[in-house]
Amino acid sequence: MINPTTRPVWKALENEFKRMESVHMRDLFKQDAKRFERLSIKFNDILFDYSKNRIDVGIMELLVDLARECGVEQWRDRMFAGEPINHTEGRSVQHAALRERLGKPSYADGVEISREIESELKRVKTLAESIHTRKWRGFTNQPITDVVNIGIGGSHLGPLMVTEALRPYTFHDLKIHYVNNIDENHINNTLETLKPQNTLFIIASKSFTTQDTLVNAQTAREWLLGRIDNEIDLRNHLVAVTANTQAAQAFGVAPENIFKMWDWVGGRYSLWSAIGLSIVIAIGTENFDALLEGANEVDMHFRTAPLERNIPVLMAVLGVWYNNFFNAESIAILPYDQNMHRFPAYLQQADMESNGKCTDRQGRVVNYQTGPVLFGEIGIASQHAFYQLLHQGTKIVPADMLVPISNFHSIPIHHRALMSNIFAQAEALMLGKSEDEVKTELKAEGKSDKEIGELLPYKLFPGNQPTNTFVFYTLNPKTLGSLIALYEHKIFVQGVIWNLNSFDQWGVELGKKLATEILHELNKGELVESHDCSTNGLINYYLKMRPEND
Repeated sequence: MINPTTRPVWKALENEFKRMESVHMRDLFKQDAKRFERLSIKFNDILFDYSKNRIDVGIMELLVDLARECGVEQWRDRMFAGEPINHTEGRSVQHAALRERLGKPSYADGVEISREIESELKRVKTLAESIHTRKWRGFTNQPITDVVNIGIGGSHLGPLMVTEALRPYTFHDLKIHYVNNIDENHINNTLETLKPQNTLFIIASKSFTTQDTLVNAQTAREWLLGRIDNEIDLRNHLVAVTANTQAAQAFGVAPENIFKMWDWVGGRYSLWSAIGLSIVIAIGTENFDALLEGANEVDMHFRTAPLERNIPVLMAVLGVWYNNFFNAESIAILPYDQNMHRFPAYLQQADMESNGKCTDRQGRVVNYQTGPVLFGEIGIASQHAFYQLLHQGTKIVPADMLVPISNFHSIPIHHRALMSNIFAQAEALMLGKSEDEVKTELKAEGKSDKEIGELLPYKLFPGNQPTNTFVFYTLNPKTLGSLIALYEHKIFVQGVIWNLNSFDQWGVELGKKLATEILHELNKGELVESHDCSTNGLINYYLKMRPEND
């Protein structure tokens, strides 16, 4: 693979950027009355509108050519074929196989995996059904009313996001809790209202060695043992999802309660696997199947649609356009659905852990920008928080808006007000407000010429801020599955263009290794001199000030 910036198409895009840099989107819309029709795509119940971008048809053609020349189609086919494209770990990348719905065989490193996937999904569904039907009982023969998922990263963010997003579809006589923070406040706050006889813990850890997860799991185990007379009764309250079955059994999880993870599924892509056990318990097997179906339909779209009409490809190349030519260092994810409040956090890991890298596939340090900083929040709340920067700040921040036409329990007065804000904000970010418009507005308010002159600089809005808008009928399981998969494949395409391995995460390992070493020092309790002076000072201050029994 060659450096993408040396390709002729990249040089052509640099020239187009110089031309487009001074063009306002107002003028682009004036020049093309059919811009919306040309620059939007309908996929199932999702409309993807990318017309409010600083592009024209010619630029989009070049961007798609860039994706093609960087080998997106070939890398895509290799991924779906199960080749070990995660080369630093020697692994296939087959999370899409987890949602294959047509019974087609899937392979990882030449080994057929479809039957094993189906078998494990069946076990997950059986457990979930046993909880729904009250067949699964705690140690006092009482039904399970609370499920606590203990995980970190992808073993936490994905299930939490989906469970929250699909709240209207959950079994309301069951409560699903999520614990990820090693800070004892998190698990203490969770346990304080629960009863051990009614609680099931899911320990979700691919390696079953992650410190954060195991410390929380140990606390949960001790909490149970403080109330359970016979240790064998732990089998009614502990379940594990892991690739390390031996460690899970040593911890006290019964073999029949251990669900598989595979090395060809990365944590941040694992909600479709047994890691999604808490999701299945929360929303039921049929709704989980719909989630898988929505993702699978996007997989088929990504595999078969021509690049110029391929939504993940278009999402990706637009991101490259702003990241590498406009030097936009961030992207905002703005869902206008309260139940999607964890969607930006989920995408933060998916995107930043995948493409937050400075070394290409050949081990060379790159000389171009790679993954952006992703942030976001519910749209309405954001309008009263960081939209000020979007409208009048000094940075270009491309934004994705996600918009439901209707809600599970729609109240017209609420939803029409919501929709008016969505359309208005996207339009305002694009149009801005010119000097003449501000003067006219202030004059209509009865301001004097002197007052108008004083206020004018503060009331100007440059506009020209790009947005993509995803409009879908309602946030049901199938649509959510589709939205997640669109972003998964977008991230993959950007990784291909930037010549990155999007599926390893070595940057996570250094901090974990150092934390293990420092934990040993903290347990030993002696003053340290083995680190830099700042770290030594902080550790020694902590050792001096901590309570004797801590």
